[in-house]
Amino acid sequence: MAGADTAPFLSQADDTDDRPVPGTAGLPSSLGNTKSEHPEVPDREGLQRITGLSAGRSALIVAVLCYINLLNYMDRFTVAGVLPDIEQFFDIGDSSSGLIQTVFISSYMVLAPVFGYLGDRYNRKYLMCGGIAFWSLVTLGSSFIPRERFWLLLLTRGLVGVGEASYSTIAPTLIADLFVADQRSRMLSVFYFAIPVGSGLGYIAGSKVKDMAGDWHWALRVTPGLGVVAVLLLFLVVREPPRGAVERHSDSPPLTPTSWWADLRALARNPSFILSSLGFTAVAFVTGSLALWAPAFLLRSRVVLGETPPCLPGDSCSSSDSLIFGLITCLTGVLGVGLGVEISRRLRRTNPRADPLVCAAGLLGSAPFLFLALACARGSIVATYIFIFVGETLLSMNWAIVADILLYVVIPTRRSTAEAFQIVLSHLLGDAGSPYLIGLISDRLRRAWPPSFLSEFRALQFSLMLCAFVGALGGAAFLGTAMVIEGDRRRAQLHVQAGLLHEAGPDDRIVVPQRGRSTRVPVSSVLI
Repeated sequence: MAGADTAPFLSQADDTDDRPVPGTAGLPSSLGNTKSEHPEVPDREGLQRITGLSAGRSALIVAVLCYINLLNYMDRFTVAGVLPDIEQFFDIGDSSSGLIQTVFISSYMVLAPVFGYLGDRYNRKYLMCGGIAFWSLVTLGSSFIPRERFWLLLLTRGLVGVGEASYSTIAPTLIADLFVADQRSRMLSVFYFAIPVGSGLGYIAGSKVKDMAGDWHWALRVTPGLGVVAVLLLFLVVREPPRGAVERHSDSPPLTPTSWWADLRALARNPSFILSSLGFTAVAFVTGSLALWAPAFLLRSRVVLGETPPCLPGDSCSSSDSLIFGLITCLTGVLGVGLGVEISRRLRRTNPRADPLVCAAGLLGSAPFLFLALACARGSIVATYIFIFVGETLLSMNWAIVADILLYVVIPTRRSTAEAFQIVLSHLLGDAGSPYLIGLISDRLRRAWPPSFLSEFRALQFSLMLCAFVGALGGAAFLGTAMVIEGDRRRAQLHVQAGLLHEAGPDDRIVVPQRGRSTRVPVSSVLI
């Protein structure tokens, strides 16, 4: 399977003549030339004819999806923006605080495969409408929980995962069915801008609404109203494009979905999908930990430095760190996502492994800066913010590129399932447990030291240093992806071409590049 990836690891693949022998049955002419990264890319008129949607309507659909993605992440991190107040209100420790995010991510993770299965087989627009409407109602209900019912807050945060699972597994596949090649990469980068921007707005909205209302509960009542608007926009604007049509020849029949177990077996045999998902798991671990704990860590740092009074029971926690961290998250997200996509786009011209290499560089580069941000927190809060800015920028380079990798190494009828299981893996080993794990380590360290504000700061500081180590492991996973991605991408392209499945019998052979020369192989040996 990896035999086709014989090019030097950091260089352009072999430039060989891979044209098929004239008369080869069942193989479109574009498949024989693997020099073209995106064979037979439709122009604007071709996309409109295939999808039935104008360029303006497709762009409007992406805008609606971006708005909802932004809203999802805004709601997710509003809780982090008022976390010190929640701790005081419910009288809970760090481990219980981390459990709030862990319960939400666990629910989201468990439900993602369900919506992935449904998204590959049923109308994606109506699935998203139902999920987001349910999420809005549950989020609103979570703002009315009394202080003696902390378990009920955990339950409602778990139910919020229904809405996010219904959306996150499906929305990228809609974009994949509207655009191809560089257009798709650009639209995905716009879509994934919403993750850091929405996260930052969550911190900002949470802290500012709390300050204006004098009650942190009002921070949880902002996004449900915006969720109603999202449902209306989905219903009125979004139309369902045909699955995989933009990647097939116009005269070919649509790909037929296989069984769910067949999809899972194919994904398990796709090393690019597995390794890139493990790399993204490291991204989720680090971002999940920082998202929940960074504002609280910065507040404790200011207390130790004598720049702000401690947060005492019964008092409202007054700190500008949620606002500042939110602004940094917005800015670094826009900068990092845009930088990652642009660097990858330019490098693809000379290196077919550019995408995973850029992801690896981002993760490996962010690890030392995050470590320095933690190490400098006791000496200078300004230096801490500078290192956080650089580290988060490098970390954000991965978001859109990882999604693009999945879409071109997995065939259209398996993409929602692939999105779902990437979500399961990244959250199961990533941000489902990382906030709770960080809080648990912090609590254990605090119990081993004499009680003081310094011990609270040091405990959280040492526990967060785990993020730098996990980030380095994720960079190694992306380096592994770079070693196998060319072959997996080529197999996915062969699968979606016109007539390949329907016209070629089991004994038909096609010509593919292998070890620097053209080789005839059975069709079945190159299909995932």
